[in-house]
This record gives sequence, structure tokens and C-alpha cells, in this order.
Amino acid sequence: AVLNTTAIWNEQPVDLANRQAWYASRQAQAYPILVAVDSAGEALGYSSFGDWRPFEGFRHTVEHSVYVRADQRGKGLGPRLMAELIERARACDKHMMVAAIESGNAASVALHDRLGFKTTGQMPQVGTKFGRWLDLTFMQLDLSPGACAPASQAPQSL
Repeated sequence: AVLNTTAIWNEQPVDLANRQAWYASRQAQAYPILVAVDSAGEALGYSSFGDWRPFEGFRHTVEHSVYVRADQRGKGLGPRLMAELIERARACDKHMMVAAIESGNAASVALHDRLGFKTTGQMPQVGTKFGRWLDLTFMQLDLSPGACAPASQAPQSL
């Protein structure tokens, strides 16, 4: 995906140490990394989520990633990975799931739309890859509609 798509906005491939650090951070937070494999153990796709922002006030919001190998697209793998990921986010008491999608990725936008995500923002020309500007579409899924906000964790004044 790094070398030939805009699914990931890295221009250089990441190394093993980068992926190991990513994996360790997800594991440390007890966040899932779901990987679909074939009978030979080859990865077909994955989904995961992590914190939306590193501030306490965002603790109930996650941003997710979903990727399906090019030769496996259109076979229902993306929706299955996402359905399980959404359930895992609910089990972690998350309230909102955010998708940040390259605006030209119509298949991903359509997938998220079918799953109930709503488009909440468009950010033109916030990235670049392959010598062109990239636009970003934000979509959100409310994981706990109608839920009351949790009590504040701020210290109480006397």
C-alpha cells in the first residue's frame, strides 16, 4: 500500500522496528489488531484502532485503520473486519470511531457509509503523495448513541 496507493500517506516503506513499535503500542493499550488470513497463513487484510488524540478528553474516541489486499477486495472481507472491530471498540467502552480516508478512495468511503459512518469533515490538500495534493475525508460512527457523557476526571475543588 505504501508504494502504490494513497491508502497510507507514507512515501517510504516502514521497517520492521516501526511495525513492532506499532504492534507493541496497541498491545499495551489492549487494543485489537485483527488479521484475516487464508488457509496458508497469508495475510489478506487487517483492521485495528488506536487513540484519536493523546489527551484525556478524547479517551472515548478511537481512529481506526482497515486494509484489504488488492486481490481480495470485493469479497466481503472489509465489512467483516470492520464489523468485528466495531464490536471490539464497543467492548472497550468507546463512544466514537473516526475514519480518516483519502477523499478519492470511493470504495472506502462507500464501505464506511454502508456501515453507518457519517461524513463529518473534508480537509482539502492536507497531504501529498505521488507529486499531488491529497484531500482527507473524516467519517464518524457513534458507537453508543444517546449515551450520557462520563463523569469528569478533573480534580474537584474544595
